[in-house]
Amino acid sequence: MAQENAPMTMDAMMSPDISDVHWRRLVAAAVPQDVEVGDYVFRTGDAGYDLIFVESGEVEIVRDALRWTGEAVITTVGPGRFAGELGILNGQSAFLSARVTKAGRVHRLSRAALREIMSEDDELCDLILHALWARRESLRTGPAAMTLKFVGTTTSNDFLSLRRFAERLDLVHKAVALAPSDLDTLDVHEVAAEDLPVAYVQGEPIPRATPGLVADRLGLSYQAESDEIVDLVVVGGGPAGLAAAIYGASEGLSTVLLDAVAPGGQAASTSRIENFLGFPFGVSGGDLIGQAVLQALKFGVRVYAPCEAVGLTQVGTDLLDVTLSDGRIIRARSAIVTSGAAYRRLALDRWEDFERSGVYYAATPLELRQVQNKPVVVVGGANSAGQAALYLAAHGSPVHLVIRGTDLRTRMSSYLADRLADDPRVRVHTASQVTALDGDGTLESVTIDSAGAVDARGLFCFIGADPATSWLPAIDRDTDGFIRTGADVAVQSIAQWRTLGREPFPFETSAPRVFAAGDVRRGSMKRVAAAVGEGSSAVASVHRALAY
Repeated sequence: MAQENAPMTMDAMMSPDISDVHWRRLVAAAVPQDVEVGDYVFRTGDAGYDLIFVESGEVEIVRDALRWTGEAVITTVGPGRFAGELGILNGQSAFLSARVTKAGRVHRLSRAALREIMSEDDELCDLILHALWARRESLRTGPAAMTLKFVGTTTSNDFLSLRRFAERLDLVHKAVALAPSDLDTLDVHEVAAEDLPVAYVQGEPIPRATPGLVADRLGLSYQAESDEIVDLVVVGGGPAGLAAAIYGASEGLSTVLLDAVAPGGQAASTSRIENFLGFPFGVSGGDLIGQAVLQALKFGVRVYAPCEAVGLTQVGTDLLDVTLSDGRIIRARSAIVTSGAAYRRLALDRWEDFERSGVYYAATPLELRQVQNKPVVVVGGANSAGQAALYLAAHGSPVHLVIRGTDLRTRMSSYLADRLADDPRVRVHTASQVTALDGDGTLESVTIDSAGAVDARGLFCFIGADPATSWLPAIDRDTDGFIRTGADVAVQSIAQWRTLGREPFPFETSAPRVFAAGDVRRGSMKRVAAAVGEGSSAVASVHRALAY
């Protein structure tokens, strides 16, 4: 069948030279296989596929034929090179095929063996990781991206959720955003309007797609490895959770990271973080989280999302069962709860209607595409609201910033307040509230009590969040739902510790071997840097508890 593009040429980063010493080590850990022309060393959809090192012969990487187009040869891999993609580190099923074009011998390196080598040899780890990352970046703009395709409308938050899920997990994909007026073109995509958003995985449609359905199809849902007991389960993939998972895995703990949506938490919704150590020019939340997820994969963290924990039960004195929303159970020796907080909503009529088209809880490039150059309203008086207002204004949107207080500087850093006051594209409404939303299907106007109805194609809500702890009824919490830890554990919870011969360690909750860090913890600072510190510090207490 006709190829869509000429094969990709892999540069030195994507296809690095492997020294004789490193080659011997890799081959020693791999399984040799003689191959003939036409053989497949892995195929699209294969779960747990191997990294393939070519000793002799040649292998071509192929995007299989899809419903609407033929196959495409992505590149070729010859002697001294290897075939594989970044998803192998997280157990993602293969989204490309590898077919032999010249007979020879290859060596199959399993995921487990790869992780062991990466943990033992920093130089080899960096070489492989850089190559896999560079390949992932290159694949985004070529025919490989068609292996995961989303089709939806520009006004749909369900479609936005799919894109956010794919971007936070760094999946190679293509998104086709249709304006509501373009729905008559749906025949081209072989889909009806009532089926939107649609996800195509290897050309096969998933109508009314959700991140969970897509994750299941891609092999990203949690799968136990035999009757395993993991050392550490981290519930929540924000900065605290990612830090905890990275430090745990880097210090030898078998670690699983779960997030109900996608890694990042509220940090990923921040367009710009300017006070994070080491980034004098600021860093977007998305970039920071993307690098952290890559770092987690480097150290062998198993990342699963969307994967929601709904229960945590102690099994004896040294084991825990984490129950997932689909009924599966992860048995672990310890857990760190970093489930963060759930966004607060305004108590307004039609709020839920516009959550599907017009109400947003983040201001990132994804949301920007929905509202660029259109008027918007931002609600909130803290730093996240200020950064969102500046970001949206800088990209062409007239902004109304609504705060209940009389002074921006009450809850917002002064540098942000000064910028907002000087920006002619931002109109600040102090001592004000949003009282109504209006629109026919999508948001069209917002009523502010001090200004009346204003045109708005998006409302960005940054009014805080409540701790996501309702799934932990047995854990000691304060009246606002934040988890008590360490010396703050209530007196009535201390009795159970006498049988253990110790008191709760720092960050440990009222349940032994269950820890909490980040926004979910009582007394936390609610800053990205503080969350990173808490997550990594909690791991030190995990080690103490496991050794006790």
